[in-house]
Amino acid sequence: MTRPKFKIKKGDEVQVITGKNKGRRGTVSKVLRDEGKVIVKDVNVVTRNMKQSYFHPQGRFEKEMPIHISNVALIDPSVDKPAKIGYKLEEGKKIRYFKKSGVRI
Repeated sequence: MTRPKFKIKKGDEVQVITGKNKGRRGTVSKVLRDEGKVIVKDVNVVTRNMKQSYFHPQGRFEKEMPIHISNVALIDPSVDKPAKIGYKLEEGKKIRYFKKSGVRI
């Protein structure tokens, strides 16, 4: 079985388009290909409790949880809004571009 290909990559600026964090923006810090999810910096943060230790003196810490890839959209910097992405070949290389504005990523 092949791993799925995603149009969103690490380091992309995205916006959450549905769910409890709808409208929040952030940078993709990790793509979980096998699960079909992404981790977005400072979005979908939860507090976890654990026994106090040297590394967690208060016994609690904040953790970023994954969001399904279909619930985020890449932000087009020319219009500063979420947009759909397409692929096209230029000079033998496959590049990503915004479908509405035509701007290369």
